[in-house]
Amino acid sequence: MQPVAVLNVVALSQSLLAHAPRLRALAEAGGCANLSPPFPAVTCTAQSAMLTGLPVAGHGVVANGWFHADTQEVRFWLQSNKLVAGEKVWEAGKARNPAFTCLNMFWWFNMYATCDWSVTPRPQYRADGRKVPDCYSHPPELRDELQAKLGDFPLFRFWGPLADITSTRWIADATKLAWDAKKPTLTLVYLPHLDYPLQKLGPDHADIPNEVAKVDAIAGDLLDFFEKRGVKVLVVSEYGIEPVDRVAYPNRVLREAGLLALREEDGRELLDAGASRAFAVCDHQAALVYVREPADVPAVRALLEQADGVARLVESAHPRGGDFALEAKPGCWFAHDWWLDGAKAPDYQKTVDIHRKPGYDPRELFSDKSMPQMAWRLF
Repeated sequence: MQPVAVLNVVALSQSLLAHAPRLRALAEAGGCANLSPPFPAVTCTAQSAMLTGLPVAGHGVVANGWFHADTQEVRFWLQSNKLVAGEKVWEAGKARNPAFTCLNMFWWFNMYATCDWSVTPRPQYRADGRKVPDCYSHPPELRDELQAKLGDFPLFRFWGPLADITSTRWIADATKLAWDAKKPTLTLVYLPHLDYPLQKLGPDHADIPNEVAKVDAIAGDLLDFFEKRGVKVLVVSEYGIEPVDRVAYPNRVLREAGLLALREEDGRELLDAGASRAFAVCDHQAALVYVREPADVPAVRALLEQADGVARLVESAHPRGGDFALEAKPGCWFAHDWWLDGAKAPDYQKTVDIHRKPGYDPRELFSDKSMPQMAWRLF
């Protein structure tokens, strides 16, 4: 079988290829095509579409996080592959040829997948509350072998204000070690670096060409590595990032209409999603809207359709996605904030805390917390 590697260079767009000589040369030699992204075009949804070939209605991954009706909780960045419905590409490959194997390096929903080998971010959770940098692998000894040679996975360089090229380089180096040891048929590689500067600085910032060059060098090294081993390489991207200069707050609109339920703890307001008549789960330029009573849906739709920053309403493709979704206008993003007074915001709001926040929060890239404080809350 012809071995193939798929490099997911996150947030790469054709306009950025001008600063990426290795990737540009690959595009010029092999061709370059535009993908029609799913809605919303975010990490978990886009990757699930690529790996199953299904629309959201089929694979069920409606965003990076959603409201779970059974537990009445909003949960982001879950990792179990059992959340993704449909046949995965490696399962289709193995069905055609039992000798087909797959190495999955850091694509999301990696845990408990049916891949032959996989590695994904996963800290150690200590009894004193600390979260220690680490990763999870199948089989477990793969993690030990990689970290013995490369050092601990740099978790705090993977997301947050310290995120940089370090984590991407670690993933690439680990991929080379794992490939030489396993020689898989299909290799999936996640290279996240561009996500950080593009969100933090904006795509038009003067530093972006240098940041693109950094990931291009790592991708180029992988291209050379795979070429020497007779592996064909496909490069994909999940989405592009556009500049934004304003923010909209769907949950504040719902609060002012008396539809949001809050509870106060130690003087701070917390969203009580299960008790709310309506609330929004915000993820970049999309917001999933959940309405408790069907009779309220028309009124909530009419309210949000006219809300600041809303370009259009999008019908839900899957029950996990709520009653409908909002798409932001160009140049605008949705924040999950419901508080009107910053002093009443949850105590975790100004920290890197990707699991308790009921929405995706790019402001974590600007956290001014020290490393020890962040370490207690990341992942």
